[in-house]
Amino acid sequence: MSGIIAVYALVIAVLITSDMGPPPERTYSLFTGFMHLAAGMSVGLAGLAAGYAIGIVGDMGVRSYLQQSRIFVGMVLILIFGEVLGLYGLIVGLILQSKS
Repeated sequence: MSGIIAVYALVIAVLITSDMGPPPERTYSLFTGFMHLAAGMSVGLAGLAAGYAIGIVGDMGVRSYLQQSRIFVGMVLILIFGEVLGLYGLIVGLILQSKS
């Protein structure tokens, strides 16, 4: 599940690099640089938080599943909620990147 969060970062990286070009063709202002930094940081920090959440819930979920098998559906739902944190970071990053 954490692999999808890396794809979110790749999407933002591709969008940011598409805004860059050689100096004669395109100017890169300080505002654009800070907006790109904010977009990358929002995706990165949200991905870090989602990765920690997925790791902790996954660890405890597997340990709990060994004791009682009915916990599987609840564990998967909580893992999905953890992954949504990364999606929120992607949405904020896309909004910030579109403003630059």
